[in-house]
Amino acid sequence: MAQTSTRDRIVIAAARLLQRQGYVGTGIKQIAREAQATLGSVYHFFPEGKQAVAVAAIKHGDQEFSALLRAALESEESPSAAVHACARQLAEALRESGWVDGCPITAAALETLGTDSDIQRVCAAALRDWEQLVYDKLLGSGIDTEDARDLATTIISTLEGAEVTAQVNRSEEPLWAAGRQLARLVGSYETAPGARSGQSG
Repeated sequence: MAQTSTRDRIVIAAARLLQRQGYVGTGIKQIAREAQATLGSVYHFFPEGKQAVAVAAIKHGDQEFSALLRAALESEESPSAAVHACARQLAEALRESGWVDGCPITAAALETLGTDSDIQRVCAAALRDWEQLVYDKLLGSGIDTEDARDLATTIISTLEGAEVTAQVNRSEEPLWAAGRQLARLVGSYETAPGARSGQSG
């Protein structure tokens, strides 16, 4: 098995720390310690410092979350069942982490609101990526473009909020409830494909 490179260890450690304690609460020295790397090696790979590490870490978290989301969406043929599967898998992963490993971008995104920073840009890009995955699934099932776009935004926003609520309450129920209601919502479009365009015609 190939060894994880020093840079990868730094990025993975930073991603976990940002996820659990946010950008403000995470320091370069702690990242180096968690990565079993020297402070010098962190600055070697990220000469611009903490923000550059954070950007790489958020991109890593984005890729991990995208993989989970894609697998859940592909696990079921119907979009409503797939969305329900997403909520279940998020709930299971959150519980297994002891309620600490929530969304990989939430803490950093909220802490840097109102800034035109690289962190805000990569957080926004991550949300767009996740919405696109859901949108592609919905569009592939015959839901029209405008509805699919609105639904994708609604699904990601709802899952994000439910995940935070689940963490605060240390309970899977907020994600379970969100999954049930999102599945019902998406199902209403599945049962009448093209209904909206048909009514306008």
